[in-house]
Amino acid sequence: MRLSLFSLLAFLMITGCSNSPADRAANSINKDSLLRHIETLSDDSFIGRATGTAGEEMSVDYLISEFERMGAKPAAGDGSYTQEFPLLGQTTSNAKMSVSTDGRTPFALQYYDEFMAWPANQSGQVDVNNAELVYVGYGIQAPEEDWDDFKDVDVEGKIIVVKNNDPAYDPDLFGGNARLYYGRYDYKYEKAKELGAIGAIIIHTDETAGYGWNVVANGWSRERFYLKGEGENAQGNTEFNGWMTQQASRLLFEEAGLNLDDLMEAADSPDFEPVPLNGVRMNVSMDASYREIRAKNVLAKVEGNDPELKDEYLVLTAHFDHLGITTPVEGDSINNGASDNAAGVAALLEMMEAYKEIQPVLKRSVLGLVVSAEEVGLLGSQYWAEHPTVHPGNVTANINLDGMNVYGKTRDVVVVGYGRTSLSDLLEEEAQKQGRTVEPDPHPDRGYFYRSDHFNMAKVGIPAIFPNPGTQFTDKGEDFLAVRDSISDANYHTVNDEINEYWDLSGAEIDTRLFFLTGFRALNQEEMQSWKRGDEFEATRLRMIEERP
Repeated sequence: MRLSLFSLLAFLMITGCSNSPADRAANSINKDSLLRHIETLSDDSFIGRATGTAGEEMSVDYLISEFERMGAKPAAGDGSYTQEFPLLGQTTSNAKMSVSTDGRTPFALQYYDEFMAWPANQSGQVDVNNAELVYVGYGIQAPEEDWDDFKDVDVEGKIIVVKNNDPAYDPDLFGGNARLYYGRYDYKYEKAKELGAIGAIIIHTDETAGYGWNVVANGWSRERFYLKGEGENAQGNTEFNGWMTQQASRLLFEEAGLNLDDLMEAADSPDFEPVPLNGVRMNVSMDASYREIRAKNVLAKVEGNDPELKDEYLVLTAHFDHLGITTPVEGDSINNGASDNAAGVAALLEMMEAYKEIQPVLKRSVLGLVVSAEEVGLLGSQYWAEHPTVHPGNVTANINLDGMNVYGKTRDVVVVGYGRTSLSDLLEEEAQKQGRTVEPDPHPDRGYFYRSDHFNMAKVGIPAIFPNPGTQFTDKGEDFLAVRDSISDANYHTVNDEINEYWDLSGAEIDTRLFFLTGFRALNQEEMQSWKRGDEFEATRLRMIEERP
């Protein structure tokens, strides 16, 4: 008996049983396991994991096998691991845009060089003739900011012309220099649809967009993807969306006797009122062809045990898709997507397995949502948000894993969404236990919060954070950050996104442990996570909680 007790005590000392179950599970997450997933998903045999390809099917099969191996249950709602959804690939051709004044046509604009446009309602043809135009400033309606650029002006059946971004002149308005969703092109087009405009054109400037016209022209001239509409008018009555260069916009305004620069400046006031481009009409036409794709999200869950909380969930998201096969560069045409985002998927899988290890002590449940079609517009997460397998009001929070720190340990971690949620506070507390700091997004003006899958979670009210790699490396030397940034920039969305000699997954290991422990806190706290008071998503959150079953 004494020998047995002594042996047990020795075992407990060796295994560090003084640590909590969560700490022990976190320590089971290691760089070798992360690397195994990354090597598999970024292998050439997965042909770049593009949506709707054999590479997607291989990825789905691998994810299902991993979830089955660890004992995570199917969570798609129909007893399976997969949530299938329809996509349309849209290719625009024969796009034309011209201006009419008093029956004459003073000028036409050149597609690609001066304007970009595409059907907004999944139609095969657009033919807009003699449409009125109204300049609506930023095109924002934000009651919480006491801001309305439309001032009850009826824009139904008209083309709205919109300034990009959101007001940044006052630190107390719209987050100051931070780009909120109001500043994203998605919002402008959604507002046009909501108010019944026949079309929406965003004025491009390098300053308001944060990138040059070449990004607009190259990005929107390729095949674009959408969730397939349900019903004839599922996409609304807006016939087209588009962009126009600053110089072309200046010509358009001059034709109406208006000064573009003055009106762009006038938009920086809550007293701004819409300005009709009197006497000027616009004609827009184009054709579009479509192909249908069936894409798949993969969903698995580890169920909690508290009778009152187990139907509430923490949602982990990561996208498994990448760019597939593109034009060869030095004989290599496969975009392996090792960092973006095999690394994020690896972290999600490791976190799910660690949660499974301590399932008996989990109060809430955890949902692993591995989405497709992120690279073509966040469409997999959008589909889940619009067809959720768990009511958003029953989701405590979302941690989105899109790109991990693959270059070594850091003293810090960056959080896009820092300070906006109670979950961000939990992460900061856990980071302090590691002797680390949490830093905000160093580029808030770029709107990164609205450019990955957590954004679709936020749109339905779910408190979400998007952790990013830190910058303060502990053992790489003072100059390594510049080296990392140059490598990352050179590899992003290219065939070079592969495991290379600079990789050091000790950083991903410690970060994944941090996110795991943060998630554990959210799973076991009595209260669900929340947005901070006054946040743009707070009202939706409160409504979803009220509506939950």
